[in-house]
Amino acid sequence: MGQIRIRAATKRFGAVTAVDGVTLDIADGEFLVLLGPSGCGKSTLLRAIAGLAQLDEGQLELDGRDITHVPPRDRDLAMVFQSYALYPHLSVERNIGFPLRARRRPRKEIDRKVTDVAEALELTELLRRRPRELSGGQRQRVALGRALVRDPGAFLMDEPLSNLDAKLRASTRYELVELHRRLRGTFVYVTHDQVEAMTMATRIAILSGGKLEQVGTPTEVYDEPASTFVAGFLGSPPMNLIRAKVSSRGRMLFAAAPDINLPLGRIGVVPETEVVLGIRPEHLRPHDSRPGIEGIVRLVENLGAEEVAHCDVGTARVAVRGPRPLGLAPGDPVRLAVEPDHLHLFHPTTGRRLLWQDDPAPSPSPRNDATEQGVLA
Repeated sequence: MGQIRIRAATKRFGAVTAVDGVTLDIADGEFLVLLGPSGCGKSTLLRAIAGLAQLDEGQLELDGRDITHVPPRDRDLAMVFQSYALYPHLSVERNIGFPLRARRRPRKEIDRKVTDVAEALELTELLRRRPRELSGGQRQRVALGRALVRDPGAFLMDEPLSNLDAKLRASTRYELVELHRRLRGTFVYVTHDQVEAMTMATRIAILSGGKLEQVGTPTEVYDEPASTFVAGFLGSPPMNLIRAKVSSRGRMLFAAAPDINLPLGRIGVVPETEVVLGIRPEHLRPHDSRPGIEGIVRLVENLGAEEVAHCDVGTARVAVRGPRPLGLAPGDPVRLAVEPDHLHLFHPTTGRRLLWQDDPAPSPSPRNDATEQGVLA
């Protein structure tokens, strides 16, 4: 079992509130990623779960047991640090077995568990080596092995791949996902890297300024961002966000801004409403016969299989992403089209996602209710 419940967790450092009233349920066996920019509170929240930082307010539970004030060694949680924190004078074998020796487990049990973990992580041939003789990826696996050998209630990981090169990060991501699938344990993983989050997580919890912005599957947070922060944080390039106005023409609804005139695919009558219009770069495409956006291409980036064109549209800069070649060059006039289903509307002041009156209610999560977000008729 490894169900973790966080209730109104708050942690302050002087006048700075690092974690601000976070409430979150982590199901047994899920791979939850805490995602956000540097300073958003994700590592502080992870350390609070581990017991390395005491909460000022709130409650923590593990499998229904209150662990808010339980010492770290008694929480049945295993932590993997960014720096790996291996003992340089000990062999790989003794590093992995250290938690069991500290608990005075029988020698046969220690040997058996170290052998099993080493086989699972492909470390058998390295058991006699010291950490200085290992690559970054091998050290990372040893740190994981030291956590695994305890058979904990949950695994807590604080940016464990940040010291690896790009190729090794990609292969280790795969190894971690496979490891999670085999163990069926609870993983809570901190990162600022959205690629890691999108490819590894069963759910993502996105934080900003110590607050929980949105919780959902990778598909949910990418396709239906709850705020302009989430929309602007996820994606490469991130979602285009443009100040616009929604108004009725006849009985059709349109979003308009300088050089932008987009049908919203809705019938109704609403008063003119200021919004922030969101469009993912990959949902825009050059289209001569169905213009909705007109601009000038300023820069085209070659990403190998894809290209990204950066265009001036009125007073806004708009990115377009698609398979190479897009057929665009700097200085070209461009007309862009987008399907109404791929348009997102956000409140111009709060930044929260706007819902249509006939939309289904969003799944319950902090700061993600229709009342706070606002509703368009």
